[in-house]
Amino acid sequence: MESEPDTKNVPAGAAALAKGLTLLNLVADADQPQRFAELLKASGLSKPTFARILRTLTAFGLVRNDEAQGTYTLGPRFLELSHKVWDSFDLISVASAELDRLSAELGETVALCKLDNDGVVYVAESSGVGLCVHVRVGDRKPLYCTAAGKAFLAFQDPSFTRAYLDAATLEQHTATTLTAQKALEGDLALTKARGYAVSYEEFLPGVNGVSSVVSAPDGTPLGALTILAPASRLSEENIHPAGRDLIAAARRITGAAGAVALSSRPQPRAKNSKTKPMEIECVLPWGAQLGEAPVWHEGHKRLYWVDILRPAVYRLNPETGVNEACVLEKLVSAVLPTLGDALIVTTQDGVEILDFDTGDLLPFCDPEAGLHENRLNDAKIGPGGSIWVGSMRMDAAKPTGGLYRVDQSGNWLRRESGLTVSNGLAWSPDGGTFYFVDTVPGLIYAYDCVPGAGELSNRRVFAKVDADDGRPDGLVVDAAGGLWCALWDGWKLRRFTPDGKVDFDVDMPVPRPTSLCFGGADNKTLFVTSARTRLPAATLAEAPLSGGIFAFDAGVSGAPTYSFKLEA
Repeated sequence: MESEPDTKNVPAGAAALAKGLTLLNLVADADQPQRFAELLKASGLSKPTFARILRTLTAFGLVRNDEAQGTYTLGPRFLELSHKVWDSFDLISVASAELDRLSAELGETVALCKLDNDGVVYVAESSGVGLCVHVRVGDRKPLYCTAAGKAFLAFQDPSFTRAYLDAATLEQHTATTLTAQKALEGDLALTKARGYAVSYEEFLPGVNGVSSVVSAPDGTPLGALTILAPASRLSEENIHPAGRDLIAAARRITGAAGAVALSSRPQPRAKNSKTKPMEIECVLPWGAQLGEAPVWHEGHKRLYWVDILRPAVYRLNPETGVNEACVLEKLVSAVLPTLGDALIVTTQDGVEILDFDTGDLLPFCDPEAGLHENRLNDAKIGPGGSIWVGSMRMDAAKPTGGLYRVDQSGNWLRRESGLTVSNGLAWSPDGGTFYFVDTVPGLIYAYDCVPGAGELSNRRVFAKVDADDGRPDGLVVDAAGGLWCALWDGWKLRRFTPDGKVDFDVDMPVPRPTSLCFGGADNKTLFVTSARTRLPAATLAEAPLSGGIFAFDAGVSGAPTYSFKLEA
């Protein structure tokens, strides 16, 4: 017997249409692309009726069938329809209230810009009182050296941005103007990853800017909100909280949920019966925007880690507190040890070899060359010495991420696809189980694997983290087989027993712990990285150590770790 949709408001004779729309809603509401069997089960329809409706929706472009993956998503016709809606959208009228509110709140100039061929034009503005940066409606500015222009370049279709960069002459306006195409590309990648663009005196001396695009639900930029202020007031310290405010304002303008899938607001701080007290110390109050990928280098007796959004690889001596920096000009998401002095890093250009002392990078391989909307994310060295690295879409808006295994020669194989934010990776002490996180749906997967081999099998959900507890991020396994997970926006770490049950939580003094690793003299110290990106001002006041490195005695040693051997 077929289950019928709620017919209370369905006109007589429209039952078939209602079934089609119900199926369409199932496709639209799914967190990831759905297979035929999954949709059939969820629909409650008979298989012949279901198949007939699905074929019809596909024929009209409302549903797209990815034959290679055997999955279904919303089709291209929705993009065409959404453009018709947003073509008549009066952006200036709707945005004016937000301009006035932000300007009054910040005491600075807030403007609305639109794309104008190879420039941006101011179409509305609201100025604060007193000494402010004033703009004139109708003024046109370059794309590459203004915050609004870089926001447009980051979130436009990649073909537009590539054509612009190939044709543009990057003139020097100030000492900080980015005139090298590679440096500008790196800045645009950072812009897309964090959701807003910044300009530090790149167009006018003494003037900083921050900007976020106002997007239609399909992600098409309709305009850009920008804050312009004297560099002394809109400093590096407060420009990032201003970027978060712009993202929130842009979402209010269109009523869209926004492209960034990870939340901008953490869960309330709370304790539960599973909380286990630990003596946690902030060993490095650094204020990283997005601290990530800590790894203990046993040979160097140092903790390496990265800041994704203020790109650098760091080398921390926990005994002295000295934190050396290797600043990079492009997004870097993970650092891995080798058996020599070199390091492996994952960047927006793929997997690369880094000389920490000189900052020199040598390309090694790029599993996602040509996928300009994606970037690599977390990575680990697995049993047998291969690199395992996940990927994600820059704005985390679609499940386009994958999981790759890279051998010592730079050859790679894809082991998973259809991921939203691929994240933590870890192996059981015997190497027979592989754990892997997809952050947005809150899932930690487990796979069977042969230690040292590249095959994965028997994927199952090891644990699901409820949204109220945060989002799963980095992973590490201890010698007893317990799996530790950092919970983004959850103010805590969580330890799972080997069978997937919650063992206990560890409260953190910051809302966004990101990843963790064992290290130190006895391999019992758990080091934890954290983030402060897009945190509200009230949360930063409550958790001023956000972006720091923390450590505590876990009471158990870490499972074996591995290093990568580069071919001579």
